[in-house]
Amino acid sequence: KPEFTLDKLSGANTPMAFALNANYPNPFNPMTKISFSLPAAQDVKLSVYSLDGRLVATLLNETRGPGQHDVVWMGRDEAGHSAASGTYFYRLDAGPYSQVRKMTLMK
Repeated sequence: KPEFTLDKLSGANTPMAFALNANYPNPFNPMTKISFSLPAAQDVKLSVYSLDGRLVATLLNETRGPGQHDVVWMGRDEAGHSAASGTYFYRLDAGPYSQVRKMTLMK
């Protein structure tokens, strides 16, 4: 089953399904890349949470078009302070889609 469809006008590959990929590297220090795919334009919110469910940082809160997207987290909270070593969750909400994954910050 194909994961992408070819746009006849631009020649670009557009993902056929929503996907939130594993961050890389993981574990990480001091930065990690989070990538995701959208089959169509969506309002996207990407947030990082601590193990106890507290919001650590909002990395993205905007409309993104179809395709593959990358966001880098520098291991900092909303106030710009370095986050502590440990396990975090990142959650992507994009239109009707939502997915959570786990990552580890090691210092």
